[in-house]
Amino acid sequence: MANKKIRGGSLIARAIRDKGIEKVFTLSGGFCNPALEGFMECQMEVINCPHEQIAGHLADGHTRITRKPSVCLVGPEGFANAVPSMMEAWGERSPVIFITGSSSLKRQGSGGFKEIDDVSIAAPLTKYSASITDGTRIREFVDKAYRIATNGYPGAVHLSVPVDIMFSSFAEDAGLEERPFSHQKKPIAKAWPDPNHITEILELSCNSKKPVLIGGHGIWWSGSEKKLEEAGNSLNIPIFNIPYHQKLLGEEAEAYMGLADIHQYPPSKFAIDESDLILMVGARLDNQMNFGNPPLFPKSTKLVCINGSHEEIELNRAADINLLCDTGVFLDTLSKLKKNNKWNLDRKWFDQNKTKKKEWVDKSLKDLSIETKEAEINGGKIHPLQLALDVQDAMGEKDWLVIDGGNTHFWSEIAINIAGANGKKLGGILHPGTFSMLGVGVPFAISAKNVHPKSNVVLISGDGAFLSGGLSIEAAFQEKKPIVVVIDNNGGLDCISQQQERLFESGKHFATDFRDIPFHKIFEGFGGHGELVTKREQLAPALKRAIESGKTACVNVKAKGVISPIVAAVSDKRDKASIE
Repeated sequence: MANKKIRGGSLIARAIRDKGIEKVFTLSGGFCNPALEGFMECQMEVINCPHEQIAGHLADGHTRITRKPSVCLVGPEGFANAVPSMMEAWGERSPVIFITGSSSLKRQGSGGFKEIDDVSIAAPLTKYSASITDGTRIREFVDKAYRIATNGYPGAVHLSVPVDIMFSSFAEDAGLEERPFSHQKKPIAKAWPDPNHITEILELSCNSKKPVLIGGHGIWWSGSEKKLEEAGNSLNIPIFNIPYHQKLLGEEAEAYMGLADIHQYPPSKFAIDESDLILMVGARLDNQMNFGNPPLFPKSTKLVCINGSHEEIELNRAADINLLCDTGVFLDTLSKLKKNNKWNLDRKWFDQNKTKKKEWVDKSLKDLSIETKEAEINGGKIHPLQLALDVQDAMGEKDWLVIDGGNTHFWSEIAINIAGANGKKLGGILHPGTFSMLGVGVPFAISAKNVHPKSNVVLISGDGAFLSGGLSIEAAFQEKKPIVVVIDNNGGLDCISQQQERLFESGKHFATDFRDIPFHKIFEGFGGHGELVTKREQLAPALKRAIESGKTACVNVKAKGVISPIVAAVSDKRDKASIE
Protein backbone atom coordinates (compact mmCIF):
# COMPACT_ATOMS: atom_id res chain seq x y z
CA MET A 1 0.00 0.00 0.00
CA ALA A 2 2.92 2.29 0.76
CA ASN A 3 4.05 2.05 -2.87
CA LYS A 4 0.81 3.50 -4.23
CA LYS A 5 1.30 6.93 -5.75
CA ILE A 6 -1.14 9.82 -5.92
CA ARG A 7 -0.95 13.34 -7.31
CA GLY A 8 0.32 16.19 -5.22
CA GLY A 9 -3.14 17.73 -5.27
CA SER A 10 -4.57 14.61 -3.66
CA LEU A 11 -1.87 14.72 -1.00
CA ILE A 12 -2.92 18.29 -0.21
CA ALA A 13 -6.55 17.23 0.08
CA ARG A 14 -5.67 14.41 2.48
CA ALA A 15 -3.51 16.71 4.58
CA ILE A 16 -6.38 19.19 4.82
CA ARG A 17 -8.86 16.44 5.70
CA ASP A 18 -6.56 15.22 8.49
CA LYS A 19 -6.93 18.63 10.15
CA GLY A 20 -10.67 18.17 10.39
CA ILE A 21 -11.42 20.93 7.88
CA GLU A 22 -14.89 20.50 6.41
CA LYS A 23 -15.37 23.26 3.82
CA VAL A 24 -13.47 24.27 0.69
CA PHE A 25 -14.46 27.33 -1.34
CA THR A 26 -13.17 27.73 -4.87
CA LEU A 27 -13.57 28.93 -8.39
CA SER A 28 -12.61 25.73 -10.23
CA GLY A 29 -9.56 26.18 -12.42
CA GLY A 30 -7.18 23.97 -14.37
CA PHE A 31 -4.27 24.57 -12.01
CA CYS A 32 -6.34 23.26 -9.12
CA ASN A 33 -7.88 20.17 -10.70
CA PRO A 34 -5.69 17.59 -8.90
CA ALA A 35 -6.61 19.13 -5.54
CA LEU A 36 -10.28 19.17 -6.52
CA GLU A 37 -10.04 15.50 -7.45
CA GLY A 38 -8.47 14.85 -4.06
CA PHE A 39 -11.23 16.69 -2.20
CA MET A 40 -13.80 14.73 -4.19
CA GLU A 41 -12.11 11.45 -3.22
CA CYS A 42 -12.00 12.58 0.43
CA GLN A 43 -15.74 13.37 0.22
CA MET A 44 -15.16 16.92 1.41
CA GLU A 45 -17.70 19.62 0.61
CA VAL A 46 -16.48 21.96 -2.12
CA ILE A 47 -18.48 25.09 -2.94
CA ASN A 48 -17.85 26.57 -6.38
CA CYS A 49 -18.17 30.36 -6.51
CA PRO A 50 -18.64 32.89 -9.34
CA HIS A 51 -15.48 34.81 -8.38
CA GLU A 52 -12.32 34.14 -6.38
CA GLN A 53 -12.88 37.11 -4.06
CA ILE A 54 -16.27 35.63 -3.19
CA ALA A 55 -14.65 32.25 -2.49
CA GLY A 56 -12.31 34.00 -0.05
CA HIS A 57 -15.10 35.93 1.66
CA LEU A 58 -17.20 32.76 1.97
CA ALA A 59 -14.27 30.94 3.56
CA ASP A 60 -13.72 33.90 5.89
CA GLY A 61 -17.40 34.13 6.82
CA HIS A 62 -17.61 30.39 7.50
CA THR A 63 -14.46 30.53 9.64
CA ARG A 64 -15.67 33.51 11.67
CA ILE A 65 -18.99 31.86 12.49
CA THR A 66 -17.72 28.35 13.24
CA ARG A 67 -14.27 29.35 14.54
CA LYS A 68 -12.95 26.45 12.46
CA PRO A 69 -10.45 27.01 9.62
CA SER A 70 -11.67 26.56 6.07
CA VAL A 71 -9.92 26.59 2.70
CA CYS A 72 -10.00 29.00 -0.21
CA LEU A 73 -8.57 27.25 -3.29
CA VAL A 74 -7.86 29.29 -6.46
CA GLY A 75 -5.54 29.39 -9.46
CA PRO A 76 -2.70 31.87 -10.13
CA GLU A 77 -4.78 34.55 -11.82
CA GLY A 78 -7.49 33.89 -9.25
CA PHE A 79 -4.98 34.66 -6.54
CA ALA A 80 -5.02 38.30 -7.60
CA ASN A 81 -8.82 38.32 -7.33
CA ALA A 82 -8.67 36.70 -3.89
CA VAL A 83 -6.28 39.27 -2.39
CA PRO A 84 -9.09 41.56 -1.07
CA SER A 85 -10.65 38.67 0.84
CA MET A 86 -7.22 37.76 2.17
CA MET A 87 -6.88 41.30 3.49
CA GLU A 88 -10.34 41.19 5.09
CA ALA A 89 -9.55 37.88 6.82
CA TRP A 90 -6.17 39.23 7.97
CA GLY A 91 -7.80 42.29 9.53
CA GLU A 92 -10.17 40.15 11.60
CA ARG A 93 -7.63 37.45 12.49
CA SER A 94 -9.64 34.80 10.66
CA PRO A 95 -7.58 31.58 10.19
CA VAL A 96 -8.47 30.89 6.57
CA ILE A 97 -6.04 28.69 4.63
CA PHE A 98 -5.54 30.14 1.15
CA ILE A 99 -4.15 27.58 -1.31
CA THR A 100 -3.24 28.83 -4.77
CA GLY A 101 -2.04 26.94 -7.79
CA SER A 102 1.04 28.55 -9.31
CA SER A 103 3.39 28.40 -12.26
CA SER A 104 5.98 25.64 -12.64
CA LEU A 105 8.60 25.42 -9.88
CA LYS A 106 11.09 23.98 -12.37
CA ARG A 107 11.12 27.13 -14.51
CA GLN A 108 10.36 29.66 -11.78
CA GLY A 109 11.44 33.16 -12.76
CA SER A 110 11.43 32.39 -16.49
CA GLY A 111 8.03 33.82 -17.35
CA GLY A 112 6.00 30.65 -17.00
CA PHE A 113 2.32 30.38 -17.80
CA LYS A 114 0.41 32.70 -15.43
CA GLU A 115 3.53 33.20 -13.33
CA ILE A 116 3.10 35.61 -10.43
CA ASP A 117 5.05 36.10 -7.22
CA ASP A 118 2.07 35.19 -5.08
CA VAL A 119 4.18 34.31 -2.04
CA SER A 120 5.61 37.84 -1.81
CA ILE A 121 2.24 39.50 -2.46
CA ALA A 122 0.50 37.44 0.23
CA ALA A 123 3.27 37.78 2.82
CA PRO A 124 2.16 41.12 4.37
CA LEU A 125 -1.48 40.00 4.43
CA THR A 126 -0.99 36.65 6.13
CA LYS A 127 0.80 35.13 9.10
CA TYR A 128 2.64 32.74 6.80
CA SER A 129 3.12 32.62 3.04
CA ALA A 130 5.23 29.93 1.39
CA SER A 131 5.65 27.91 -1.79
CA ILE A 132 5.66 24.12 -1.50
CA THR A 133 9.06 23.30 -2.94
CA ASP A 134 9.01 19.51 -2.63
CA GLY A 135 6.03 17.23 -3.09
CA THR A 136 7.24 14.84 -0.40
CA ARG A 137 6.95 17.73 2.10
CA ILE A 138 3.32 18.60 1.31
CA ARG A 139 2.05 17.31 4.66
CA GLU A 140 4.79 19.25 6.44
CA PHE A 141 3.83 22.52 4.76
CA VAL A 142 0.12 22.02 5.44
CA ASP A 143 0.78 21.08 9.05
CA LYS A 144 2.96 24.14 9.59
CA ALA A 145 0.47 26.47 7.91
CA TYR A 146 -2.42 25.11 9.98
CA ARG A 147 -0.57 25.46 13.25
CA ILE A 148 0.51 29.01 12.48
CA ALA A 149 -3.05 29.94 11.44
CA THR A 150 -4.69 28.64 14.60
CA ASN A 151 -2.13 29.20 17.36
CA GLY A 152 -1.14 32.41 19.12
CA TYR A 153 -2.46 35.43 17.26
CA PRO A 154 -4.72 33.59 14.75
CA GLY A 155 -4.91 34.63 11.14
CA ALA A 156 -4.92 33.70 7.48
CA VAL A 157 -2.08 31.73 5.89
CA HIS A 158 -1.13 31.11 2.27
CA LEU A 159 0.38 28.12 0.47
CA SER A 160 1.42 28.34 -3.17
CA VAL A 161 1.46 24.99 -4.99
CA PRO A 162 3.48 24.92 -8.24
CA VAL A 163 1.70 23.17 -11.08
CA ASP A 164 4.42 20.53 -11.48
CA ILE A 165 4.04 19.55 -7.82
CA MET A 166 0.25 19.71 -8.02
CA PHE A 167 0.15 17.27 -10.98
CA SER A 168 3.16 15.03 -10.22
CA SER A 169 2.80 11.75 -8.35
CA PHE A 170 4.18 10.94 -4.92
CA ALA A 171 3.88 8.08 -2.46
CA GLU A 172 0.58 8.39 -0.64
CA ASP A 173 2.37 8.08 2.71
CA ALA A 174 4.94 10.74 1.80
CA GLY A 175 5.92 12.74 4.87
CA LEU A 176 4.79 10.10 7.37
CA GLU A 177 8.15 8.36 7.67
CA GLU A 178 9.39 10.90 10.22
CA ARG A 179 7.97 12.85 13.12
CA PRO A 180 5.26 13.84 13.51
CA PHE A 181 4.02 10.42 12.38
CA SER A 182 0.46 11.64 12.75
CA HIS A 183 -0.76 14.87 11.17
CA GLN A 184 -4.12 14.98 12.91
CA LYS A 185 -4.89 18.39 14.42
CA LYS A 186 -3.62 18.99 17.94
CA PRO A 187 -4.97 21.19 20.75
CA ILE A 188 -4.20 24.88 20.40
CA ALA A 189 -1.38 26.04 22.65
CA LYS A 190 -2.45 28.48 25.37
CA ALA A 191 -0.40 31.08 27.21
CA TRP A 192 -0.45 30.92 31.02
CA PRO A 193 0.34 34.00 33.08
CA ASP A 194 3.31 34.77 35.25
CA PRO A 195 1.87 34.42 38.80
CA ASN A 196 3.49 37.61 40.07
CA HIS A 197 2.38 39.59 37.05
CA ILE A 198 -1.27 38.54 37.19
CA THR A 199 -1.35 39.16 40.96
CA GLU A 200 -0.50 42.81 40.31
CA ILE A 201 -3.40 43.14 37.87
CA LEU A 202 -5.84 41.37 40.17
CA GLU A 203 -4.91 43.71 43.01
CA LEU A 204 -5.50 46.71 40.74
CA SER A 205 -8.88 45.24 39.81
CA CYS A 206 -9.91 44.66 43.42
CA ASN A 207 -9.04 48.25 44.32
CA SER A 208 -10.83 49.74 41.31
CA LYS A 209 -14.04 51.70 41.86
CA LYS A 210 -14.92 52.19 38.19
CA PRO A 211 -13.50 49.32 36.10
CA VAL A 212 -14.35 48.71 32.45
CA LEU A 213 -13.93 45.55 30.36
CA ILE A 214 -13.30 45.93 26.61
CA GLY A 215 -13.36 42.65 24.70
CA GLY A 216 -11.81 41.97 21.31
CA HIS A 217 -10.84 39.36 18.76
CA GLY A 218 -8.84 37.21 21.17
CA ILE A 219 -11.94 36.41 23.21
CA TRP A 220 -13.86 35.30 20.15
CA TRP A 221 -11.16 33.06 18.71
CA SER A 222 -10.49 31.45 22.09
CA GLY A 223 -14.22 30.80 22.59
CA SER A 224 -14.27 32.76 25.85
CA GLU A 225 -17.24 35.06 25.34
CA LYS A 226 -19.38 33.32 27.98
CA LYS A 227 -16.56 33.79 30.47
CA LEU A 228 -16.53 37.48 29.57
CA GLU A 229 -20.25 37.71 30.27
CA GLU A 230 -19.89 35.84 33.56
CA ALA A 231 -17.12 38.21 34.69
CA GLY A 232 -19.21 41.26 33.85
CA ASN A 233 -22.33 39.96 35.55
CA SER A 234 -20.71 38.59 38.71
CA LEU A 235 -18.30 41.48 39.26
CA ASN A 236 -20.58 44.36 38.18
CA ILE A 237 -18.20 45.49 35.45
CA PRO A 238 -19.68 47.12 32.31
CA ILE A 239 -18.58 45.36 29.12
CA PHE A 240 -17.84 46.96 25.76
CA ASN A 241 -17.00 45.47 22.36
CA ILE A 242 -14.30 46.88 20.10
CA PRO A 243 -15.77 48.20 16.82
CA TYR A 244 -15.70 46.24 13.56
CA HIS A 245 -15.78 42.75 14.91
CA GLN A 246 -17.92 39.71 15.45
CA LYS A 247 -20.16 40.50 18.41
CA LEU A 248 -18.86 38.75 21.52
CA LEU A 249 -22.18 39.00 23.36
CA GLY A 250 -25.76 39.42 22.32
CA GLU A 251 -26.96 43.00 22.62
CA GLU A 252 -29.54 41.85 25.14
CA ALA A 253 -26.84 40.58 27.57
CA GLU A 254 -27.15 42.33 30.94
CA ALA A 255 -23.50 43.37 31.30
CA TYR A 256 -23.01 44.36 27.67
CA MET A 257 -23.28 48.10 27.09
CA GLY A 258 -22.27 48.59 23.45
CA LEU A 259 -19.35 49.43 21.23
CA ALA A 260 -16.29 51.11 22.67
CA ASP A 261 -16.89 53.87 20.14
CA ILE A 262 -17.88 57.34 21.27
CA HIS A 263 -19.60 58.10 17.94
CA GLN A 264 -21.64 54.94 17.36
CA TYR A 265 -22.30 54.48 21.07
CA PRO A 266 -21.88 57.87 22.84
CA PRO A 267 -22.39 56.48 26.40
CA SER A 268 -19.03 54.73 26.03
CA LYS A 269 -17.42 58.18 26.38
CA PHE A 270 -18.88 58.51 29.87
CA ALA A 271 -17.66 55.03 30.85
CA ILE A 272 -14.12 55.51 29.55
CA ASP A 273 -13.77 59.10 30.80
CA GLU A 274 -14.91 58.21 34.31
CA SER A 275 -13.12 54.86 34.59
CA ASP A 276 -10.12 54.32 36.82
CA LEU A 277 -9.17 50.96 35.26
CA ILE A 278 -9.67 49.60 31.75
CA LEU A 279 -9.05 45.91 31.14
CA MET A 280 -8.69 45.35 27.40
CA VAL A 281 -8.93 41.61 26.86
CA GLY A 282 -7.90 40.11 23.52
CA ALA A 283 -7.97 43.50 21.80
CA ARG A 284 -5.51 45.78 20.00
CA LEU A 285 -4.57 49.37 20.68
CA ASP A 286 -4.97 50.29 17.03
CA ASN A 287 -6.56 53.30 15.33
CA GLN A 288 -10.01 52.29 16.53
CA MET A 289 -8.73 52.60 20.09
CA ASN A 290 -6.75 55.79 19.34
CA PHE A 291 -3.57 53.76 19.94
CA GLY A 292 -4.29 53.85 23.67
CA ASN A 293 -3.96 57.63 23.87
CA PRO A 294 -6.04 60.55 25.20
CA PRO A 295 -8.60 61.86 24.64
CA LEU A 296 -10.17 58.40 24.22
CA PHE A 297 -8.27 56.90 27.15
CA PRO A 298 -7.66 59.47 29.92
CA LYS A 299 -4.13 59.75 31.26
CA SER A 300 -5.49 59.20 34.76
CA THR A 301 -6.97 55.80 33.85
CA LYS A 302 -4.83 52.69 34.27
CA LEU A 303 -4.83 50.84 30.94
CA VAL A 304 -4.13 47.09 31.10
CA CYS A 305 -3.98 44.84 28.02
CA ILE A 306 -4.38 41.08 28.38
CA ASN A 307 -3.47 39.13 25.26
CA GLY A 308 -2.85 35.50 24.41
CA SER A 309 0.16 35.88 22.12
CA HIS A 310 3.41 37.77 21.90
CA GLU A 311 2.28 39.36 18.60
CA GLU A 312 -0.54 41.14 20.41
CA ILE A 313 1.71 42.18 23.26
CA GLU A 314 3.99 43.87 20.73
CA LEU A 315 1.03 45.73 19.20
CA ASN A 316 -0.09 46.88 22.64
CA ARG A 317 3.18 48.36 23.85
CA ALA A 318 1.35 51.63 24.73
CA ALA A 319 -0.53 49.97 27.60
CA ASP A 320 0.46 50.80 31.19
CA ILE A 321 0.59 47.06 31.91
CA ASN A 322 0.70 44.09 29.54
CA LEU A 323 -0.09 40.51 30.47
CA LEU A 324 0.63 37.49 28.29
CA CYS A 325 -2.24 35.16 29.12
CA ASP A 326 -4.97 33.18 27.40
CA THR A 327 -8.13 35.29 27.57
CA GLY A 328 -10.24 32.47 28.98
CA VAL A 329 -7.70 31.77 31.72
CA PHE A 330 -7.62 35.45 32.70
CA LEU A 331 -11.41 35.81 32.76
CA ASP A 332 -11.74 32.65 34.87
CA THR A 333 -9.16 34.00 37.30
CA LEU A 334 -10.89 37.37 37.44
CA SER A 335 -14.28 35.80 38.17
CA LYS A 336 -12.80 33.74 41.03
CA LEU A 337 -12.15 36.95 42.95
CA LYS A 338 -15.85 37.05 43.79
CA LYS A 339 -15.94 33.42 44.86
CA ASN A 340 -12.88 33.95 47.03
CA ASN A 341 -14.47 36.98 48.75
CA LYS A 342 -11.86 39.38 47.38
CA TRP A 343 -14.28 41.48 45.32
CA ASN A 344 -16.34 44.20 46.97
CA LEU A 345 -17.54 46.41 44.10
CA ASP A 346 -21.26 47.19 44.37
CA ARG A 347 -23.64 47.92 41.48
CA LYS A 348 -23.47 51.71 41.63
CA TRP A 349 -20.94 52.10 38.77
CA PHE A 350 -22.61 49.35 36.74
CA ASP A 351 -26.06 50.93 37.14
CA GLN A 352 -24.73 54.35 36.18
CA ASN A 353 -23.68 52.90 32.85
CA LYS A 354 -27.04 51.18 32.42
CA THR A 355 -28.76 54.52 33.07
CA LYS A 356 -26.59 56.31 30.52
CA LYS A 357 -27.43 53.62 27.98
CA LYS A 358 -31.17 53.95 28.60
CA GLU A 359 -31.01 57.74 28.31
CA TRP A 360 -29.21 57.45 24.97
CA VAL A 361 -31.65 54.85 23.65
CA ASP A 362 -34.69 56.89 24.71
CA LYS A 363 -33.34 60.10 23.18
CA SER A 364 -32.33 58.35 19.94
CA LEU A 365 -35.78 56.83 19.52
CA LYS A 366 -37.51 60.11 20.37
CA ASP A 367 -35.46 62.04 17.79
CA LEU A 368 -36.02 59.31 15.21
CA SER A 369 -39.77 59.25 15.87
CA ILE A 370 -40.02 62.98 15.12
CA GLU A 371 -38.13 62.60 11.85
CA THR A 372 -40.07 59.49 10.83
CA LYS A 373 -43.44 61.20 11.40
CA GLU A 374 -42.33 64.21 9.38
CA ALA A 375 -41.28 61.90 6.54
CA GLU A 376 -44.67 60.16 6.60
CA ILE A 377 -46.51 63.49 6.47
CA ASN A 378 -44.31 65.03 3.78
CA GLY A 379 -43.78 61.88 1.72
CA GLY A 380 -40.10 61.67 2.62
CA LYS A 381 -37.90 58.60 2.38
CA ILE A 382 -37.18 56.29 5.30
CA HIS A 383 -34.27 57.13 7.59
CA PRO A 384 -31.52 54.41 7.50
CA LEU A 385 -31.73 54.02 11.28
CA GLN A 386 -35.48 53.44 11.05
CA LEU A 387 -34.88 51.01 8.20
CA ALA A 388 -32.44 48.97 10.28
CA LEU A 389 -34.78 48.93 13.29
CA ASP A 390 -37.74 47.84 11.17
CA VAL A 391 -35.71 45.05 9.61
CA GLN A 392 -34.86 43.69 13.06
CA ASP A 393 -38.52 43.86 14.06
CA ALA A 394 -39.22 41.34 11.30
CA MET A 395 -36.58 38.90 12.54
CA GLY A 396 -36.71 36.12 15.13
CA GLU A 397 -34.26 35.29 17.90
CA LYS A 398 -32.58 32.53 15.86
CA ASP A 399 -32.19 34.66 12.74
CA TRP A 400 -28.89 36.10 11.56
CA LEU A 401 -28.35 39.72 10.59
CA VAL A 402 -25.55 40.73 8.23
CA ILE A 403 -24.69 44.35 7.44
CA ASP A 404 -22.52 45.82 4.71
CA GLY A 405 -21.75 49.33 3.55
CA GLY A 406 -20.56 52.73 4.74
CA ASN A 407 -23.29 54.77 6.41
CA THR A 408 -25.54 51.71 6.11
CA HIS A 409 -23.10 49.79 8.26
CA PHE A 410 -22.80 52.53 10.88
CA TRP A 411 -26.54 53.23 11.19
CA SER A 412 -27.21 49.49 11.40
CA GLU A 413 -24.68 49.16 14.24
CA ILE A 414 -26.52 51.88 16.15
CA ALA A 415 -29.85 50.18 15.45
CA ILE A 416 -28.51 46.86 16.74
CA ASN A 417 -27.53 48.46 20.03
CA ILE A 418 -30.87 50.26 20.40
CA ALA A 419 -32.94 47.19 19.57
CA GLY A 420 -30.84 45.01 21.86
CA ALA A 421 -31.29 47.44 24.74
CA ASN A 422 -35.04 46.98 24.29
CA GLY A 423 -34.73 43.20 24.47
CA LYS A 424 -34.24 42.24 20.84
CA LYS A 425 -32.33 38.98 20.52
CA LEU A 426 -30.80 37.66 17.31
CA GLY A 427 -29.06 34.41 16.44
CA GLY A 428 -25.94 36.22 15.30
CA ILE A 429 -24.50 39.29 13.62
CA LEU A 430 -21.83 39.63 10.93
CA HIS A 431 -20.40 42.78 9.41
CA PRO A 432 -17.31 44.12 7.63
CA GLY A 433 -14.00 44.11 9.45
CA THR A 434 -11.44 46.74 10.26
CA PHE A 435 -10.98 47.73 6.60
CA SER A 436 -14.71 48.44 6.12
CA MET A 437 -14.48 46.51 2.86
CA LEU A 438 -17.59 46.83 0.71
CA GLY A 439 -19.02 43.71 -0.88
CA VAL A 440 -18.59 41.21 1.96
CA GLY A 441 -22.28 41.17 2.82
CA VAL A 442 -23.64 38.63 0.37
CA PRO A 443 -20.91 36.00 0.94
CA PHE A 444 -21.11 36.50 4.70
CA ALA A 445 -24.89 36.05 4.55
CA ILE A 446 -24.47 32.86 2.51
CA SER A 447 -21.94 31.65 5.07
CA ALA A 448 -24.44 32.24 7.87
CA LYS A 449 -27.09 30.31 5.93
CA ASN A 450 -24.62 27.48 5.28
CA VAL A 451 -23.93 27.07 8.98
CA HIS A 452 -27.50 27.77 10.16
CA PRO A 453 -29.76 26.44 7.37
CA LYS A 454 -32.93 26.60 9.49
CA SER A 455 -32.47 30.27 10.40
CA ASN A 456 -33.56 33.21 8.31
CA VAL A 457 -30.58 35.30 7.20
CA VAL A 458 -31.16 38.96 6.37
CA LEU A 459 -28.55 41.25 4.88
CA ILE A 460 -28.86 45.03 5.07
CA SER A 461 -26.60 46.31 2.31
CA GLY A 462 -25.88 49.76 1.00
CA ASP A 463 -26.39 50.12 -2.74
CA GLY A 464 -22.68 50.77 -3.25
CA ALA A 465 -21.76 47.73 -1.17
CA PHE A 466 -24.10 45.53 -3.20
CA LEU A 467 -22.61 46.78 -6.45
CA SER A 468 -19.17 45.85 -5.10
CA GLY A 469 -20.01 42.20 -4.57
CA GLY A 470 -23.63 41.65 -5.50
CA LEU A 471 -23.12 39.17 -8.33
CA SER A 472 -21.98 36.73 -5.68
CA ILE A 473 -25.72 36.32 -5.09
CA GLU A 474 -25.52 33.61 -7.76
CA ALA A 475 -23.85 31.40 -5.15
CA ALA A 476 -27.00 31.61 -3.02
CA PHE A 477 -29.07 30.36 -5.94
CA GLN A 478 -26.50 27.76 -6.98
CA GLU A 479 -26.17 26.32 -3.48
CA LYS A 480 -29.90 26.67 -2.72
CA LYS A 481 -29.21 28.84 0.32
CA PRO A 482 -31.98 31.45 0.29
CA ILE A 483 -31.15 34.76 1.95
CA VAL A 484 -33.01 38.08 2.07
CA VAL A 485 -31.13 41.18 0.92
CA VAL A 486 -32.47 44.58 1.98
CA ILE A 487 -30.91 47.34 -0.11
CA ASP A 488 -30.52 50.68 1.65
CA ASN A 489 -30.80 52.47 -1.69
CA ASN A 490 -29.83 56.12 -1.35
CA GLY A 491 -28.62 56.47 -4.94
CA GLY A 492 -24.86 56.63 -4.49
CA LEU A 493 -21.79 56.32 -2.33
CA ASP A 494 -23.47 58.43 0.32
CA CYS A 495 -20.77 57.98 2.95
CA ILE A 496 -18.22 59.48 0.54
CA SER A 497 -20.44 62.18 -0.95
CA GLN A 498 -21.23 63.53 2.52
CA GLN A 499 -17.55 63.77 3.35
CA GLN A 500 -16.94 65.57 0.05
CA GLU A 501 -19.66 68.09 0.79
CA ARG A 502 -17.92 68.95 4.05
CA LEU A 503 -14.41 68.91 2.61
CA PHE A 504 -14.74 70.46 -0.85
CA GLU A 505 -14.71 74.24 -1.06
CA SER A 506 -17.73 74.12 -3.39
CA GLY A 507 -19.79 72.19 -0.83
CA LYS A 508 -20.77 69.72 -3.56
CA HIS A 509 -20.05 66.03 -4.08
CA PHE A 510 -18.45 64.52 -7.15
CA ALA A 511 -18.31 61.10 -8.88
CA THR A 512 -20.39 59.34 -6.22
CA ASP A 513 -23.90 59.12 -7.72
CA PHE A 514 -25.56 56.03 -9.21
CA ARG A 515 -28.39 55.80 -11.69
CA ASP A 516 -31.72 54.43 -10.47
CA ILE A 517 -30.84 50.74 -10.30
CA PRO A 518 -33.71 48.21 -10.05
CA PHE A 519 -31.94 45.81 -7.71
CA HIS A 520 -35.12 43.84 -7.06
CA LYS A 521 -35.43 43.09 -10.77
CA ILE A 522 -31.94 41.55 -10.75
CA PHE A 523 -33.11 39.00 -8.18
CA GLU A 524 -36.22 38.25 -10.17
CA GLY A 525 -34.04 37.63 -13.21
CA PHE A 526 -32.02 35.08 -11.26
CA GLY A 527 -35.23 33.29 -10.29
CA GLY A 528 -35.71 34.89 -6.88
CA HIS A 529 -38.19 37.23 -5.23
CA GLY A 530 -37.97 41.00 -5.55
CA GLU A 531 -39.92 44.03 -4.32
CA LEU A 532 -39.50 47.79 -4.44
CA VAL A 533 -40.32 49.80 -1.30
CA THR A 534 -40.75 53.57 -1.48
CA LYS A 535 -42.59 54.21 1.81
CA ARG A 536 -42.00 52.97 5.33
CA GLU A 537 -45.44 51.41 5.67
CA GLN A 538 -44.61 49.11 2.72
CA LEU A 539 -41.48 47.72 4.37
CA ALA A 540 -42.84 45.33 7.02
CA PRO A 541 -45.23 43.46 4.67
CA ALA A 542 -42.54 43.34 1.96
CA LEU A 543 -40.08 41.81 4.41
CA LYS A 544 -42.66 39.26 5.51
CA ARG A 545 -43.34 38.24 1.91
CA ALA A 546 -39.62 38.04 1.13
CA ILE A 547 -38.90 35.79 4.12
CA GLU A 548 -41.93 33.58 3.49
CA SER A 549 -41.15 33.21 -0.22
CA GLY A 550 -38.44 30.66 0.58
CA LYS A 551 -36.39 32.18 -2.21
CA THR A 552 -33.32 34.36 -2.31
CA ALA A 553 -35.04 37.71 -2.20
CA CYS A 554 -34.41 41.44 -2.48
CA VAL A 555 -36.31 44.26 -0.84
CA ASN A 556 -35.09 47.38 -2.62
CA VAL A 557 -35.78 50.31 -0.27
CA LYS A 558 -35.62 53.92 -1.41
CA ALA A 559 -33.95 55.40 1.65
CA LYS A 560 -32.88 58.82 2.77
CA GLY A 561 -29.19 59.69 2.69
CA VAL A 562 -28.25 60.65 6.26
CA ILE A 563 -24.71 61.18 7.47
CA SER A 564 -23.87 58.85 10.33
CA PRO A 565 -22.33 60.16 13.57
CA ILE A 566 -18.99 58.48 12.92
CA VAL A 567 -18.68 59.87 9.38
CA ALA A 568 -19.68 63.30 10.63
CA ALA A 569 -17.03 63.13 13.34
CA VAL A 570 -14.33 61.97 10.95
CA SER A 571 -15.11 64.63 8.35
CA ASP A 572 -15.26 67.33 11.03
CA LYS A 573 -11.74 66.65 12.27
CA ARG A 574 -10.10 65.53 9.04
CA ASP A 575 -7.34 67.57 7.50
CA LYS A 576 -6.90 67.33 3.76
CA ALA A 577 -4.49 64.41 4.04
CA SER A 578 -5.16 62.72 7.37
CA ILE A 579 -8.01 60.68 8.79
CA GLU A 580 -6.45 59.98 12.20
